[in-house]
Amino acid sequence: MIKSRFSKDIIFLACYFVASILLFALLRAILLYRNWDLTEQIPNAIVLKSFLVGMRFDLIVICQVAIPLLFALLLPWGLKQRKIALIWIAIAGFISIFSAIAELEFYHEFHTRLNSIAFQYLKEDPVTVGRMLWHGFPIIRYSLLILLIWGGYIGLLRWFSQKIGFAEKTYYPARLPLFLLLLFLCAWGARGTLRSGPPLRWGDAFFSKYLFANHLALNSTYSLIKAGLNFNQDTDHQWLKKRPQKIALKETRSLLLTPSDDLLKPKIFPILRQHTPQYKLPNPPKNIVFILMESFSGEFVGALGHSFNITPEFDALTQKGVLFDHFFSNGTHTHQGMFATAACFPNLPGHEYLMQEPLGQHLFSSLAAILKPRGFQDTYVYNGAFSWDNQEGFFRNQGMTHFIGRDDHKSPVFIDPTWGVSDQDMFDSALVQLNQMDKKVPFFAILQTLSNHTPFALPNPLPIEKVTGFGELNEHLTAQKYSDWALGQFMKKAAKESWYSDTIFVILGDHGFGIQRQLTEIDLLRFHVPLLIIAPNIQAQFGTHNHHIASQVDVIPSAVSLLGMSFKHQCWGRDIFSLDENDKGFVIIKPSGSDQTIALIKDHLILIKPPQSKAILKQFQLYPQQIEKELKQPELKKQMENELFSFIATAIRALKEDKTALK
Repeated sequence: MIKSRFSKDIIFLACYFVASILLFALLRAILLYRNWDLTEQIPNAIVLKSFLVGMRFDLIVICQVAIPLLFALLLPWGLKQRKIALIWIAIAGFISIFSAIAELEFYHEFHTRLNSIAFQYLKEDPVTVGRMLWHGFPIIRYSLLILLIWGGYIGLLRWFSQKIGFAEKTYYPARLPLFLLLLFLCAWGARGTLRSGPPLRWGDAFFSKYLFANHLALNSTYSLIKAGLNFNQDTDHQWLKKRPQKIALKETRSLLLTPSDDLLKPKIFPILRQHTPQYKLPNPPKNIVFILMESFSGEFVGALGHSFNITPEFDALTQKGVLFDHFFSNGTHTHQGMFATAACFPNLPGHEYLMQEPLGQHLFSSLAAILKPRGFQDTYVYNGAFSWDNQEGFFRNQGMTHFIGRDDHKSPVFIDPTWGVSDQDMFDSALVQLNQMDKKVPFFAILQTLSNHTPFALPNPLPIEKVTGFGELNEHLTAQKYSDWALGQFMKKAAKESWYSDTIFVILGDHGFGIQRQLTEIDLLRFHVPLLIIAPNIQAQFGTHNHHIASQVDVIPSAVSLLGMSFKHQCWGRDIFSLDENDKGFVIIKPSGSDQTIALIKDHLILIKPPQSKAILKQFQLYPQQIEKELKQPELKKQMENELFSFIATAIRALKEDKTALK
């Protein structure tokens, strides 16, 4: 019979480990169940390995919680009646369970584990976020699930404690050696590895070619704590050391410069250049209208080969313009889509929320910076509040002057209590604003939709039929179809106005969203969005389709070039219409939030650099089938990795040194 309290406390701690391992396995199984559709292409053995690899991350959390309890064993009374120990474990358990259940919808939406996006949302506007969660997700059901699992976990530990019992005897001859052994084992588990150097890292979860399987191995509490510790942390030095400064600058210029560019002040600015369009429209238009469509995923656009009838209006519009069928967003969040598209600056690691950073107060090669000095009028029309993401503060600093937001729309058809007016209201207001422009003076406008966003609150009755047959995506796709309808109504009305024939329309998605298929380790299909540019006689000059690899930072130089004028810019993209025939284009993309995975796409090659893990080189295809194949070409892989690091380092250096403007 075991009479030593020390021995019984050790057994209790062993039971804590067993209960906690079972708890995290259950939480991981729930995440698996919630995203079961993502496992269609994943072998069962890989899914099982996710649980085994995940135990290492689970042990990090379990051991860190256990360390204070281990030191309590040195006290004469040990864990005593274990009430304090149970309270400590209960608090830690609640945090773990809460983060895991809260992550279910987070992962389903963003296809990434808990990261800085969660902190950024709460920092931005807790009231709006609260409304979005309440109206968009089953909060009560998830709250009950949290309490049920938490109660079961604590109940199991209390049962263990009662079965083990208590002992009055406190002395045990080998207590100190056993304590040191247990402390070593616990420290080992808290690090996740015995290797020298850094402990177990995010990149250690990337054991397979299947993104969801890799993510499944992570622990939600671990991810949340890491995101909190890294939130607002300066990590620029890591990237600046990747490539020597002069070499990085040379490689970046090689990527960005076209035969139509002439560098300006090359000793001061990295990529400031004068661009003279190589090809011009017969009668260059005067005005530009950017239309940024919320969550307008290319995976459901009919014109991109998907016969779902989700985007009939956009599909019809492609008959009037040039459709870019290999176009990608620079991030997976609206914030990055806005500054990449309208300020021509990439989504960089550590600067995913640029519009809210002090460095975001720098001037960029924005649409306003290029066109306002030429006398253009401007307007920015949006469904919601411009305070969100500091949109007005950022774009007003870039030179825009006229903003129409949530409270400025007259007699809206529908108001979403979370975000703002409906897309048809936004487009109706935009038409009024554009009609009020002085037609003797050129103008540019940015129109941004919002209805295709959680909680997908739409007018009732709907002007379209609801989408069915896609399970959980029905609501999301109904919102995309509604946004498409609102876009079509706007373009039909605009076509009747006198200024229409003098205007370039640039229609693109700000980002995609999570779907069942995941192409490559960066979930490439989340970045795949359409770009359509409509202008007078544009098809006669440039055809109906453009197959170049392009992204949102290419939009400004490409669109402004259609005005037919030479212009100065420092965009981190290029005029796609002026590319050499052998230049297939390139893009650099990164998921939003603190996920530091980055990728370089050139032609049909993609180099993916997961965080703290080796780069992966793949060949991919979007049409007619989505295919990926890993390539074993070390020299090409190294070349693309160098180009990727050079681009990022040069862009970060330009941002930090305030060398992004048109000076």
